[in-house]
Amino acid sequence: MSISVSVYIAISVDGFIARSDGAIDWLDTATTGQPEDEDCGFRAFMDTVDMLVMGRKTFEQVLTFGTWPYGTTPVIVLSSRPLTLGADVPATVSHSAEAPEALLARLETAGVRHVYVDGGATIQGFLARGLVDDVTVTVIPVVLGAGISPFRALPDDIRLRHRHTTVYGFGFVQTVYAVERG
Repeated sequence: MSISVSVYIAISVDGFIARSDGAIDWLDTATTGQPEDEDCGFRAFMDTVDMLVMGRKTFEQVLTFGTWPYGTTPVIVLSSRPLTLGADVPATVSHSAEAPEALLARLETAGVRHVYVDGGATIQGFLARGLVDDVTVTVIPVVLGAGISPFRALPDDIRLRHRHTTVYGFGFVQTVYAVERG
């Protein structure tokens, strides 16, 4: 497959992307010390992305942000349940119930070359099937004690190869890994 799949997440020191109820309020608190013009490489990353695939719960969370954060990047909401997209949802958003392999095959045929996968269960599904090429993890200096992990319930170990780490003066540590195959 010539399509590349990336995970790009913020995570607490104890390994959670959200509280147990899905809340990400801790991210708002954590970013108060972050300079306004610093996005930890997110804009540059998004400039390389052709398609974003996210789970339904993540999509519902994003809708609470007020401003759609993905511009004109096409977004597929992966959910086995029917999804009604309201008039306030950008036209770049669509729904799919396909298995990850089938979805990636369809996207590759359509010319998509780089997919960003987001959302706990969605990340787990792609990782478990060996479909992720690289993982960027930004560790936020907070301990939640409980929450949603993007790495639980994986059937096998997933070996990662360190690419690089960036330490930000306001406390964030971002590491990029390549996923080793075989």
